[in-house]
Amino acid sequence: MGDIDINIGIDVDAVAGWLGSYGGEDSRADLSRGLSAGSEGIPRMLQVFESEGIDTSWFVPGHTLETFREEIQAVADAGHELGIHGYSHENPTDLSREQEATIIEASIDLIEDVTGSRPVGHRASWWEFSEHTADLLAEFDFEYDSSLMEGEFEPRQVRAGDSWEKIDYEQAPESWMEPYEYGEELDVVEIPISWYRDDIPPMLFIKHPYYNMGYASPAMIHEELYRAQFDYLYDRRGAGVYTLTIHPDVHGKPHMIPHLESFIQYVKGHDGVAFRTLADIAETYREDPSVYEPEGEYV
Repeated sequence: MGDIDINIGIDVDAVAGWLGSYGGEDSRADLSRGLSAGSEGIPRMLQVFESEGIDTSWFVPGHTLETFREEIQAVADAGHELGIHGYSHENPTDLSREQEATIIEASIDLIEDVTGSRPVGHRASWWEFSEHTADLLAEFDFEYDSSLMEGEFEPRQVRAGDSWEKIDYEQAPESWMEPYEYGEELDVVEIPISWYRDDIPPMLFIKHPYYNMGYASPAMIHEELYRAQFDYLYDRRGAGVYTLTIHPDVHGKPHMIPHLESFIQYVKGHDGVAFRTLADIAETYREDPSVYEPEGEYV
């Protein structure tokens, strides 16, 4: 069996998520949910990770860091990795290049002020890349990004300049009948994430802009999605990186804590598996990409 590394990535959206993504920027009630995520959810989750003795990666919007400085400082002091995640959880595709660069630069400075060192990891808000994001990752010397989903369990290089033809029904079909074109690989590692290993879509109640009930069974999410994907990786693929993305807005709630603890303990019950930060995983991949290649016929 090759390397199987598990990363729990905490996207600390809190108030920023409601400002930039969830349609709650005009709702004092929704913003109060973000305040709870920051002041209550962060410490609860941190306590779980400390009790279980595992390393994690926290992707922190600048707004979250400045609003909950004490809580984020505690995360850093406990030895967990901090990476950047926008400022107010803005959609990068709505930003100019100058706006996106300004947010990245400010976010780097904010985290460096907390940790004393420059962050090496980037996770895009909304999990969206603008046409400028890849080039900015290289320009700001990030070691890795974790925002895209081209692979399920295997890192690769970030590319700049991918191109594709969108359908224009006003034009002849020949105008869009072209294959996807791959761009140039950059010296930035891409560590894949997955919407099927993210807690927001099934578990967060959102009123706007699109109604999301957010009342899926925690047991179903953990056992039928999170565990099932881990089992596939462990039993069939035999090597790779498993990224789980969770939020204090969801997994910081009291009813989710036991399920998080149970998942961690389940994974710990398997030989040859380690919980690691994405910074460490990116370094391992740079040294030897083959360690995460599948051992058997399953990809």
